[in-house]
Amino acid sequence: MSKVRRHYSSEFKAKVALAALKGDQTTSELAARFEVHPSMVSQWKRELLDNAANLFDGKSGKAAQKSQEEIDTLYREIGKLTVERDFLARRLDR
Repeated sequence: MSKVRRHYSSEFKAKVALAALKGDQTTSELAARFEVHPSMVSQWKRELLDNAANLFDGKSGKAAQKSQEEIDTLYREIGKLTVERDFLARRLDR
């Protein structure tokens, strides 16, 4: 029999990682308390520490990606309008 893989919410992962950062309990105690594997506690703690600096960058990853896509779209539109303007300017010079 195969077990169904559990999916944890971001809020739950953050709660476990913050508890691990406090250092009041060992990883094994936290794993038993939250009913997860001890390696998951360590992994979530490491991810929190690695990505903590991104919280204060001013832009989140998704927002930065969305703004970059919008910038790319606008540059394409500018290029299209420039080509049209140049074409019409040449037609008027004749």
